[in-house]
Amino acid sequence: MKTFALILLSCVLFVSCSSSEQEVAETSYAKGVYLLLDTSGTYTQELTKAQQLINYMLAMLEPGDTFAVARIDSGSFSEKDIVAKVVLDGRPSIANKQKREFATTIADFVKNVKSSDYTDISGGLLQGIEYLNEAKVGNKTIMIYSDLKEELPKGYVRDFDITLDGFKVQALNVTKLRADNENPQVYLDRVEHWALKVTEGGGSWTVINDLDKPEAIAL
Repeated sequence: MKTFALILLSCVLFVSCSSSEQEVAETSYAKGVYLLLDTSGTYTQELTKAQQLINYMLAMLEPGDTFAVARIDSGSFSEKDIVAKVVLDGRPSIANKQKREFATTIADFVKNVKSSDYTDISGGLLQGIEYLNEAKVGNKTIMIYSDLKEELPKGYVRDFDITLDGFKVQALNVTKLRADNENPQVYLDRVEHWALKVTEGGGSWTVINDLDKPEAIAL
């Protein structure tokens, strides 16, 4: 009887360990990417380039990876701003179908997008953190496709610390505004503001403006 109990305990421990190892394997290697698209003012004119980037990224992603694209608008801390999201299936035929549907959704969005009056980058960043944490992926990347000028509606408060341990944050296509040409320090200060916000939260920060070389984007 004692021998049987030991055998049963060993089996339970083996199954438990195997399940834990499997869970670690599933969450350690999958990539999660959350891409924020600025839709304020004239920046909507930049979204065609963003669409090309998204198609490139879709080709890079593998089974089990998570990808979501969300718009930055007046209040971005909301799931309603997610334009498209997917967890790629392990079957190549299904994954390819998912990628085509994702690309079609993005094409429709870019074609019909309406400009936003405000730019809630902080809210979008916080939503991206929550989304990727819930996805339980091992490699977490948030991309911000924006000029990085945040403008909030009256009454919106975004003065909070963010936790970005284990996150990579990449600023893409940080275009210069008219005021930046008059005083380049305004541009430098804007980029530095977000760099400090990210690194003080424990994340890594990169600016990538040459989108003609998408291979510079590391997932």
